[in-house]
Amino acid sequence: MSILGNAVLRREDPAFLTVGGTYVGDLDLPDCAELVYVPSPMAHARVTRIDVSAAAAAPGVLGVYTHADLGVGPYPNPQPAFPAEMARPLLADGVVRFVGEPIVAIVAENSYQAADAAELVEIDFEPLAALVDPESSVGSAVVLHPSAPEGNVVFRTATASAASFEGCEVVVEARIVNQRITGAPIEGRAGAAYWDGDRLVHYSACQGAHPARDMLARIYGLPADRVRVIVPDVGGGFGSKARPYPEEVGLGWYSAQVGRPVRWVESRTSNMTGMGHGRGQIQRVRMGGRRDGVIEAYQLSVIQDGGAYPLMGSFLPFMTQRMTTGVYHLPNAGFDAVSVATTTTPVASFRGAGRPEAAAAIERAVDLFAAEIGMDPVEVRRRNVVKPFSEPYTTGVGTTYDVGDYGGSLERAIAAAGYEELRAEQARRRAAGETRLLGIGVATYVEVTAGAGGGEFGQLQLLEGGSILAKTGSSPHGQGHLTVWAMIISDRTGVPMEKIEVVYGDTDTVSAGGITGGSRSAQLAGSAMFDAAERLVEAARLRAAELLEAALDDVVIDRELGRFHVAGTPARALDWAAVAAASDPLVAQSEFAAAGATFPFGSHVAVVEVDVETGHVGLLRLVACDDAGTILNPLIVDGQVHGGLAAGVAQALFEEIVHDADGNPLTTTLADYAVPSAAELPSFERIPMQTPTFMNPLGAKGIGESGTIGSTPAVQNAVIDALAHLGVRHIDLPCSPQRVWDALRTAR
Repeated sequence: MSILGNAVLRREDPAFLTVGGTYVGDLDLPDCAELVYVPSPMAHARVTRIDVSAAAAAPGVLGVYTHADLGVGPYPNPQPAFPAEMARPLLADGVVRFVGEPIVAIVAENSYQAADAAELVEIDFEPLAALVDPESSVGSAVVLHPSAPEGNVVFRTATASAASFEGCEVVVEARIVNQRITGAPIEGRAGAAYWDGDRLVHYSACQGAHPARDMLARIYGLPADRVRVIVPDVGGGFGSKARPYPEEVGLGWYSAQVGRPVRWVESRTSNMTGMGHGRGQIQRVRMGGRRDGVIEAYQLSVIQDGGAYPLMGSFLPFMTQRMTTGVYHLPNAGFDAVSVATTTTPVASFRGAGRPEAAAAIERAVDLFAAEIGMDPVEVRRRNVVKPFSEPYTTGVGTTYDVGDYGGSLERAIAAAGYEELRAEQARRRAAGETRLLGIGVATYVEVTAGAGGGEFGQLQLLEGGSILAKTGSSPHGQGHLTVWAMIISDRTGVPMEKIEVVYGDTDTVSAGGITGGSRSAQLAGSAMFDAAERLVEAARLRAAELLEAALDDVVIDRELGRFHVAGTPARALDWAAVAAASDPLVAQSEFAAAGATFPFGSHVAVVEVDVETGHVGLLRLVACDDAGTILNPLIVDGQVHGGLAAGVAQALFEEIVHDADGNPLTTTLADYAVPSAAELPSFERIPMQTPTFMNPLGAKGIGESGTIGSTPAVQNAVIDALAHLGVRHIDLPCSPQRVWDALRTAR
């Protein structure tokens, strides 16, 4: 009986829940110095004077550095399409462009002495105009990087043609804000570095050791084998910690200056102002169709806030473009986008990375269209979803989906929610004039996982006693890889999970690897483990055939018992320990590359209660039917979905990065940035559904981001639905009490 598909408890959890993990801040690095940065207090200014003399003389200080001192950098643009003139220096070079940009680096015996010395640095500024609004950035007289070829424009993308609305009976339009948020991981950014002779050793709290190694090798001008990167336990990443930031990549240079290991562990405020933010899109949607509910045209136009320097966030409109049409059959669709620079924290990837933005736009547009023609939003969705398909389907913007049954997920979700009963209760409350109104929101989505292509590395070594050492290029930060990879290997070999050790996150131990992001790991790294296990079985069969003095074709594996025997004579068998003892170690390796991306999908139903007297929104229920192909471990899938739902609800109701007109961030701590706790969230209701893909041998798609993608528009639609009969047409995210109250006041 296969172990895959069973709810196996995570083997990582006992240590995390008892002794805890080992993070960068926990590392015992002998004689390690600590680094603190002096950040910019201004969003945009020219630096006219820096005096570090008092800081350099402070107790415990080993070195104080400005951009003029640096012998390394700049930070490379993550995409070659970005203007080279916008590349970011590791320390501000004459001009600061966002609050929190590092200006001075201070290395001291400990972080307390470094922080004290930072207070002694004197910096004079000549203020420059701030540019906070991305909509005005394209033609603004305020240009952040004057030598860039197109002013503040970082990146453009568009479909070959725009949608045509000729002949549409109904056309709806709206401006939608997909606000800035931050990942707020429990562990902020952190790194440590030292030199072992002429070799750089770097510890990083990031999402992939090998991409970090390659970046450092490029920055320092070293061959890759002279850089070792180790990723210990990581306290959350969510895309924002995909690769090391400028504050971290300079650690090797600072270490060389002081002749000691140097560590940097940021504060929460530094994390809120310096780590890449997410989302940050202003969208204009236009949808047209017939009064019988058929949608005939859809155009999405995006302005992406890229922040002061381009990170992956500036490229994410391309991912939004791929998913423009969502689950709907819309041959007549168009997309255009421009990413722009502003005097704010750079925007990076955050859970979903461009796909939640696409879902938010079209799912709001569908509800607006349904309201305009007076049809139930579920019925509009039924009339327009792509019919079930098991062969590739190409959308109106040229994206090819693998397999899907979008209508099936919708029907499961609304049945589980009791949709008709909810509508009846909503009508009762409205008729009774109650002040606590019920809202029901629906969102049906499709997303892309492993969308960047590439492959993943896996290697298995058969050890003495029949145990297996597995090496994976995928570095976990909460996903449960150690459990799932062991399950896959055990399933294919019959070796018990307790005899399988999985190692990762060290470029000296594992020869190759990618980023753990984009929900790629199960389908790529998991398939690499599957493939390597099959190869190991074949090598072991060959060895067993020699030992049994039988033809190779006659030797089979009994995966239930983990033994090899001649077909038809199971009494004479060899277990893995016997195979291991009889020869040199067996090693099997895979560098698995999928045939293409996969496209998970699902439907969410949110039920909210809105108090019209206070504007308060309470989330009563969230029903989620998410289909990620073959489920390898339902317990881990539930955890991934629940985490995604929490993140999506947080964006819908609570979280928002706010700047004032001068570019000053107003949400710099967890006291003013509203991360929800369990008290603000209901117990989520998950409805299973599996539509295996043909893109990999496991039939698996990604699941880590799905919950985030469907939940945000479902909750937003629910809040607006509760107030629709009062004249409320739209409320931008987050649907805070203030925004709800303002919408009601305007409608009245």
